[in-house]
Amino acid sequence: MIATMLFSTTVAVSQMKVRDELPEKYKWNLSDLYATDEAWRAEKEKIQQKMQEVTRYQGKLTQSAATLLEALSFNSTLIKDMVRLSSYASMKSDQDTRVTKYAGMKQEMQQLFAEYGALTSFMEPELLTLQEEQLNRFFTQEKELTTYKFYLTDLLRKRAHRGSEEVEKVLAYSSLMSGNAANIFSTFSNAEFPHAEIDLNGERIKLNPANFALYRASEDRNVRSKVFETYFRKLNEFQRTFGAQLYGNINAALFATKARKYESTLQRALDDGNIPTAVFHNLIKNVNGNLETFHRYLNLRKRMMGLDTLHYYDLYAPLVEKVDLAYTVEEAVENILKSLKPLGTDYINVSKKAFNERWIDMYPNEGKRSGAYSNGSAYDVHPYILMNYNGKYNDMSTLTHELGHTMHSYLTNKKQHFANADYSIFVAEVASTLNEELLNDYMLQQIKDDKTRLAILGNYLEGAKGTLFRQTQFAEFESMIHDRVAKGEALTGEDFDQMYLELTRRYYGHDKNVCIVDDYIKSEWSYIPHFYYNFYVYQYATSFTASTALSEKVLRGTDEDRRRYLDFLSAGSTKYPVELLVDAGVDMNTSEPFDLTIAKINKVMAEMEAILTRMGK
Repeated sequence: MIATMLFSTTVAVSQMKVRDELPEKYKWNLSDLYATDEAWRAEKEKIQQKMQEVTRYQGKLTQSAATLLEALSFNSTLIKDMVRLSSYASMKSDQDTRVTKYAGMKQEMQQLFAEYGALTSFMEPELLTLQEEQLNRFFTQEKELTTYKFYLTDLLRKRAHRGSEEVEKVLAYSSLMSGNAANIFSTFSNAEFPHAEIDLNGERIKLNPANFALYRASEDRNVRSKVFETYFRKLNEFQRTFGAQLYGNINAALFATKARKYESTLQRALDDGNIPTAVFHNLIKNVNGNLETFHRYLNLRKRMMGLDTLHYYDLYAPLVEKVDLAYTVEEAVENILKSLKPLGTDYINVSKKAFNERWIDMYPNEGKRSGAYSNGSAYDVHPYILMNYNGKYNDMSTLTHELGHTMHSYLTNKKQHFANADYSIFVAEVASTLNEELLNDYMLQQIKDDKTRLAILGNYLEGAKGTLFRQTQFAEFESMIHDRVAKGEALTGEDFDQMYLELTRRYYGHDKNVCIVDDYIKSEWSYIPHFYYNFYVYQYATSFTASTALSEKVLRGTDEDRRRYLDFLSAGSTKYPVELLVDAGVDMNTSEPFDLTIAKINKVMAEMEAILTRMGK
């Protein structure tokens, strides 16, 4: 159903300043984790005492299968409980980053993990003395030990990148410092950054991230231009600070890379999932080889908006004039649940629990962390979703995206032991982007009106732009800055500005007059939190291509195709991510997923161009 909610209602909700004014049903219920802060504190102190017991296994891990099983079970249970503590502190902080109490609790958890890492620094060096024959004998003697088979065999695979007990202890303690750059960035950006205020249509607006996201999509081009320039020029006033933070983060990654004896920060980041660096480089190569497809989209946007010249600040505006796709939360939920029908009743019923049982923190409030995420790390409870819902189609799409993550975590947590419940970042975005594909497909089935259909098809292209092309551009930027620091160069905010602007202009065809990238866009890198995750973003793009291939099987394939996909969502880390995707029905070792995605993007553009021609535009 197409929503008819007035745009002004959406703005009013998005600008609620005080969290207490929001209805409880739109706020997540963190008491499912701990009833009170005091309960959290008591559990933390209990775990802090309990973790000292791990040292009783020192020097004994390889003596017998029974001892090894006992030690791994103790370790797994303790980490599970620590992660739950960490989730509570982190999400409490995210709902209002200005509250120093919860920022302090987050820091306490960093210290606790570092302390436990030091206590267990003996474990992996001892385990690395295991030989394959001895390990197989242990598996035979203790059947329950097979729960940890993937972890143990993967650890032995990475034997060359592990150090002595003393080295491992130093690396554990280094975590006290390694996250500082990211923490400072998050605190400064979300809690202390002095966001500019601007006059928009006679109203004084603080241009925080939520309002930037809202007003950059304005139909008024003057508003968009003013919002972009004001937001990015304010960022650039702190270019030196942002530059120092990002440079510090790269150096932390470089330290770990050298200590672990990897050839590059990229190799280290990908090795956790046993992913060849060729997958990363091939993505960048393939996208750069298909920039004409991206430019075709940009020229289509220019045509649809009736512009002589397309600017970067035009990229978030509605593609279709006077088609304001606005949805209340309730309307979004209805559309999402109907779109998930191909995944079956069980999938839908759990999704309803997420919406009805306060797993979701829906609306923005002053001090709340920007953006959106799903946190599925509370193994014994349920996943949570943070949103900053503004009532647009893109917000509905983001909601089903995060629901995909939540369902992935939920199904994995239900099926797998905690030791295998985590899943690689490489596959993490498959479930989320496939949910978006299902929503787009459902909405297109309901809509026959040319203008509205153009808007929905355009939303798919927006996803392709933001997920495949934009994230690959981010990945290439990461590769460039990490390579330069690895060569001994000291990078400043000014250097990041220059590199980012040149790269962005190449991707968007600035010199070909496809899309003008104004000078102030050079500051965009400084508000992207993903650059602190070290080679995370490329996986949005690879997942987008994988989900394109898998969505065809879910929508138009057999029951067996759908069963294989749901099995994939329940598989956790029982295999390497590339192998899991093969089991699901897509091979990332080939170019097929990428080629299918480019073909679909061009097919969508061809349909849109035909509609425009039919409409006489």
